[in-house]
Amino acid sequence: MAATKPRPAAGGSALDRLPPIAKVGLATFFVAMLGVLYFVVFYGDLQTQIESAVNQEGALKQKLADAEKSKVEYQKDLEEKTRREQTAREQKRILPDDPEMPAFLSALQGVATISGVNLTAWSPADETIEEFYAKVPMKLNLTGKFHQIAKFFHGVGQLDRIINIENIALKNPKANGDEVDVEVECLATAFRSTRAGDKKSPPKAPGAPK
Repeated sequence: MAATKPRPAAGGSALDRLPPIAKVGLATFFVAMLGVLYFVVFYGDLQTQIESAVNQEGALKQKLADAEKSKVEYQKDLEEKTRREQTAREQKRILPDDPEMPAFLSALQGVATISGVNLTAWSPADETIEEFYAKVPMKLNLTGKFHQIAKFFHGVGQLDRIINIENIALKNPKANGDEVDVEVECLATAFRSTRAGDKKSPPKAPGAPK
């Protein structure tokens, strides 16, 4: 009687019925698919993180550039503000918005002391309002040597505040050795900027004293 080949059990799985080479190939395929899946998931997440970091870096760089620009503009504004304040202080010193009679008289007295002149009397006169400024006059009486009086007039012209000397009258000259002592009457006129409510003074009649 001829021998018969053994048959596989009918209840075995399809995987079990595969030849060894097919099993190796299938296992290799699944490993490759897992590798691809891991690479896609991991690389995709990493790429997303990289793009997010790049975008964040760009936003931070833009914010930094904006901050630097704002800093430069602020510095310019600060310098301009400082310059304007300095200019305003200088203008106020030259042309104050108030008569400042005590400061006016103190400045004249200081120049008189330096010049060696005696400021014997002073008398404020009425202001004259012009369109953009007001005249602040003060009558002065001085005594001193001729060259001292000249030095006084020159010193007044060097003051920060604008002061004009006018209506100069020399009286009672007296020889004193090589010098000449004189008495002087004059009008020292300072100026101030006009203020709200100031009304221009009416023109003076011809021949009226200044």
